[in-house]
Amino acid sequence: MTVRRKYTPEVLLSAPRRSAAIPSPDGKLALYTQSLYSFETHTRTTEVHVLDLVNHQVVVISKDPKISEPKWTGHGYEVVWLKECDNGNTSLVISDASLPGKVYTAGTVPGPISNLKLFPTEAGKVAIAVAASANPDGSLHNPKDVPKSHSSARVYDSLFVRHWDSYITEQRNAIFTGLLQKSQPVVTSRPGRYSLLGFANALQGTKLECPIPPFGGTDHFDIGRLGLIVVSKDPNLDPATHTKCNAYFLAKKNVLDTSPAVVHKIHVPGLNGAASSPVFSPDGSSVAFLQMATDGYESDRNRIVFGHGLDNGEIMAHELRCQVDSFTGWDRSPSTIKWSVDGKTLLLEAEDVGRGCLFALELDAAFPGPSWQPRKIASGGYIIDFAPLANNSNLLLVSSNSLVDNSTYTIVDPTGESQATVISSLSRSGSLFGLSPEQVSELWWKGANDHPVHAWMMKPSFFKADQKYPLAYLIHGGPQGAWNDQWSTRWNPAVFAEQGYVVICPNPTGSTGYGQAFTDAIRNEWGGLPYEDLVKGFEYIESELEYVDTNKAVALGASYGGYMMNWFQGHDLGRKFKAIVCHDGVFSMTGQLASEEQYFPIHDLGGPIWERQEMYDKWDPSQFTKHWETPMLVIHNELDYRLTISEGLSAFNVLQMRNIESRFLSFPDENHWVLKPENSLVWHLVVLNWINKFVGLPKLTDRQGRDGSSFCRQGRRRRQNSIRVLGSSRIEQ
Repeated sequence: MTVRRKYTPEVLLSAPRRSAAIPSPDGKLALYTQSLYSFETHTRTTEVHVLDLVNHQVVVISKDPKISEPKWTGHGYEVVWLKECDNGNTSLVISDASLPGKVYTAGTVPGPISNLKLFPTEAGKVAIAVAASANPDGSLHNPKDVPKSHSSARVYDSLFVRHWDSYITEQRNAIFTGLLQKSQPVVTSRPGRYSLLGFANALQGTKLECPIPPFGGTDHFDIGRLGLIVVSKDPNLDPATHTKCNAYFLAKKNVLDTSPAVVHKIHVPGLNGAASSPVFSPDGSSVAFLQMATDGYESDRNRIVFGHGLDNGEIMAHELRCQVDSFTGWDRSPSTIKWSVDGKTLLLEAEDVGRGCLFALELDAAFPGPSWQPRKIASGGYIIDFAPLANNSNLLLVSSNSLVDNSTYTIVDPTGESQATVISSLSRSGSLFGLSPEQVSELWWKGANDHPVHAWMMKPSFFKADQKYPLAYLIHGGPQGAWNDQWSTRWNPAVFAEQGYVVICPNPTGSTGYGQAFTDAIRNEWGGLPYEDLVKGFEYIESELEYVDTNKAVALGASYGGYMMNWFQGHDLGRKFKAIVCHDGVFSMTGQLASEEQYFPIHDLGGPIWERQEMYDKWDPSQFTKHWETPMLVIHNELDYRLTISEGLSAFNVLQMRNIESRFLSFPDENHWVLKPENSLVWHLVVLNWINKFVGLPKLTDRQGRDGSSFCRQGRRRRQNSIRVLGSSRIEQ
């Protein structure tokens, strides 16, 4: 990667991306993938890399673009990965990091699989578990085997009809297991080869679905010496109106055993919400997982559950409680849980004041009573994964990123006896992008009810304190979410800062990482407390930050942030901005009934619409359209089934009919997010040129001189004396 003169969307999107690093069993090497997108060739390349953790040298062991998810087998430097076949099948391929280029296929399964997990059972044997779509008869589903129907009709008798970006079909997610077994070598000087045996659906006949759609993966199951542990939504409840999950232990010591697994439901009294992150202890006799208390609330605090007795089938499970209502209690919500090598400590990743931090909970301290307190062991940037450095070490290899650095690998000592050691920074702490940590700082102000509100601020790399810069006020989605010291290719504050903005990313009421009470406080307050926090934040910026030109301010937001853009339009704060960008936002609260996960509005608005019509109307942006007057770019995608495209079209139609300068951008092949690189480049060019125009910053183009509009299909329609140009959306009388 070479140093760029200016950090642009093209640089962001074409920069190398690498996965979390997985240490080898001896702790000397780390395995990861690295991908790169080229806007010249319009192709993505993917490589498998091995990093020497001692001398920091990197070796490429594969450049095959069809492979994914490399994992150590647990025996020496052997590696297994998944390879996509042209007919939709998937091969499990074996390589050796010490002998790059020498690979062979251990077996091929008749369909797409993903989320590979391994458990070495003994020398030459590795149990595997993968996620895949299963047909109603339990067999592996391959979309390429489905005959074309003569009708496109869909008929439904219950929810879901569709979810995230797909219509629901008769297939369901399932966990398939098998055994990689090494043969005896024919020639003693050559190693034996693995073969895949006994590949079968471990959930067949259970009515359980795992991973839980749409985002579940390896965080929803684990494989160990005694069988599988999975989390699944309660099959007796409607998944569109309930989040209730259970953990299930499927006892099967031998994956080649064809008899049905014995299923043990693990229920913890008082915990009736979503569950995730089930993990076996190192000796396989215990399990830990995370679960929420409240059914129907996907942002409740995750509780830590410990279960034991797996060996004899008499499973006892209970929540590890702490006094969350005390000043000394721990009230963060962990998102990931793992065990230390010695099985004496639970390692937790949790958001904390705008960061993704790592905590350690010694089990000896947790069991005596309710006063336990996890110990923070890593807090820089945002941790995305971590793993024991070696099978016999309590050191951790931590993968993280930050607002200026897209990938960092660090060795962390949980005891604190030695300092953390950065092994690799892909962007050299942001310097290869022309960025530096000095651009990033934090703000605090008194929000609604004088509650402190935290925000991240990013200044341009060319910032000078005696000059003024326009403000970009970025509002996050969720609403139970947060701006963190975290890298993103979708909403990247540095891209806006390098245009010449001071970027401020506030975390108002409802944000995560500031205590569960702060998160919960947004219920029945969608346009209330968070809006007040944001108004007071703008007032703080006006009065305290002399280098910010609030007369040249723009506001941008997506999802709930898009809702807030529409709310701004109908209220006084909207008049403070020269322009607004609303991405996939809520226009009408009634439109929430077209969404898929109905438990979300039911929880956040206190009940279904027929019981809470007054509350739905109170926070409905469409009730205030007579006050709209700020120029706005509306973005909404056709595959967004969470907030349907009618929300964006409604907002745009109001703007056009009120003769407010506006533009509508849509991608027919994107969902709630814009993920395809070429689409994302257009998104960035259109968004940045929209706001730049209103604050006097230069137009941005890609390396071919295109500004975003040239990519778009412009629809023209004559109506009386005006011309509607959907590409530019200026109404000319």
